[in-house]
Amino acid sequence: MPESKTANAVRAIAVVGPTGAGKTALTQALASVASGGSGAIPTAAGQSTETAFTAIDYLGDHYALIDTPGAVDFLADADYALPAADLAIVVADSDPDKAALLQPFLKAVEDFQVPHIVFINKIDQARGRIRDLLEALQPVSALPLVARQIPIWENEKVTGFIDLALERAYHYEAGKPSRVIEIPKRLAEREHEARFHMLEQLADFDDALMEQLLSDAQPDRDTVFADLMRETQEGLIAPVVFGSTGQGFGIRRLLKALRHDTPEPEHAAARLGLKGAGAYVMKISHAGQAGKLAYARVFGKAIADSDQLTLSDGSTQRPGALFAVQGTQTKKVARAPEGDVVAIGKLDPVAAGDLLASVGPAQKAKFAPRARFPVYQLAIATKDRKDDVRLSGALQKLVDEDSGLSVLHDQITHEILLRGQGEPHLRNVIDRLKSRFGVDVSTARPTTPYQETIRKSAEKRGRHKKQTGGHGQFGDCVIQVKPLPRGGGFEFVDKIHGGAIPRQWIPAVEAGAKDAMQRGPIGFPVVDVSVTLIDGSYHAVDSSEYSFQMAGRLGMHDALAECDPVILEPIEKLAIYTPNSGTAKINSAVSSHNGQILGFEVREGWPGWDRVDAYLPHAERQDFIIELRSLTQGLATFEAAFDHMVEINGRRAEEAAKKAQKDAA
Repeated sequence: MPESKTANAVRAIAVVGPTGAGKTALTQALASVASGGSGAIPTAAGQSTETAFTAIDYLGDHYALIDTPGAVDFLADADYALPAADLAIVVADSDPDKAALLQPFLKAVEDFQVPHIVFINKIDQARGRIRDLLEALQPVSALPLVARQIPIWENEKVTGFIDLALERAYHYEAGKPSRVIEIPKRLAEREHEARFHMLEQLADFDDALMEQLLSDAQPDRDTVFADLMRETQEGLIAPVVFGSTGQGFGIRRLLKALRHDTPEPEHAAARLGLKGAGAYVMKISHAGQAGKLAYARVFGKAIADSDQLTLSDGSTQRPGALFAVQGTQTKKVARAPEGDVVAIGKLDPVAAGDLLASVGPAQKAKFAPRARFPVYQLAIATKDRKDDVRLSGALQKLVDEDSGLSVLHDQITHEILLRGQGEPHLRNVIDRLKSRFGVDVSTARPTTPYQETIRKSAEKRGRHKKQTGGHGQFGDCVIQVKPLPRGGGFEFVDKIHGGAIPRQWIPAVEAGAKDAMQRGPIGFPVVDVSVTLIDGSYHAVDSSEYSFQMAGRLGMHDALAECDPVILEPIEKLAIYTPNSGTAKINSAVSSHNGQILGFEVREGWPGWDRVDAYLPHAERQDFIIELRSLTQGLATFEAAFDHMVEINGRRAEEAAKKAQKDAA
């Protein structure tokens, strides 16, 4: 049986898959078997929210397991880690009805060109033929799914499997290695048929094997294994194996497959664009007293804590320290071997996705994961104003750690908006603010940035007069106010003649008019208005810039109230991505949220998915992602951008006005 090249380099294996498939349980099962345990993990620790790293040794081989989150809210945490893996294990449920859940994970490893194996978990709970499951899975995979095993059924339960490459049968032993048995006679024909199909799939990428099959010659076992290894490593096929983390079934066979099929680290280095020796930063963490840690994978040669590293910006630094990583634990070490994942301390300018060169000039990674659109947001404020400065620093660190998180200081509503991948994601961030940084915040739905405009014209005099002993205050102006077309903004026209208002005070009238537009008669900022200054008067002693600013403000305030003000609502254009089984439901959801469908088309590069374009009011967007996911098994998502403002009236206008008045009280 051929093996990949012998090397002391650590192989990095990413474990990916949807929530509920048993991804974290598989990581724990692999670690259990590697440490001499049974591999049976009936229940894994709760849902993972961030990428975790585990080091294991098995049969003299060293692995760094990269356990990535499976929940859709936390997938961004793996965006920079996944490309550094030599191979990925994509964990699937044995239920064909859940096949679609695998597509985002398969698409990710395909886009990053990471070779991968599909591990079908919970085979002991399977109800139905594996052929049916593979038929359900194939449409969501761009690569041919090549079954390396077929199950042995007894009394409607899977009790073992036949390895199609080895042509051997195995009987499952709970918590123990599977026992070799004779291939059941009733399965001889099925085994022959399944093996021939596997060989046909391999022959699609091997002309010599194709010739053997056409001439009815049986390829030798070494040829079969060599093809399986090469085609897996080159990303031409995705082998499929199965087992059960709950019983420890199939874990050892999976580890042996990793031994043969995992590519050398230099392939991942080339994919990342690293030339020579160095490291690739997969994740950032701010770890209390340890400070900033850059979790990086080492390539080319070992890295020592005394090595000078060239950062991507061209600067050079020595690591503050190197730490071996085992789950949440770190241990200081003097060097990190090639291929290993290590935490590097105190490289402050470094971000996820950076290349660190230990030999040669600065380097840039060949790719950057596509930024994930923030589909959910919350307005936050400190419960104690003394925490405002600490909040700013804490948010900066959390954004540094989490590429799916962003913070926006809204210039219209003056709110701090925490933006992320869903309600659970932001709740997790808020918990971390309190537990890690001691900052307690209150949350609220973001304020919709309504605006006002006018539909009529008016002419008003603004007069500010005040006598306080000594110099008084006097400013007097007459303005005409009229609407501008949508998007017209603000226009000020000076038509003063004969010195009715001295030139130096005319800008103050404009400033006063603008000030009055900050909050219109209904309670929102006013837009799309033209103001013409046509007359006024002044006092030689009492007039001033302040007096005319007040006059302009008073005149504008009175004029707006008579100009038939109306509320403008922001409308966003959404690109909604959904499996086509959910398209009709999405269309109904858009309509129920006062939206408008603009059209739909096939989503490029996603077989079986649609892109639905729609207009949706900003006010309706906050919980829209929750509804989309509930309609599509958690799969649908969207991107949005402001498109235009539109007048609203009736009940929705009344509700918006009442809220504005309440907020101002």
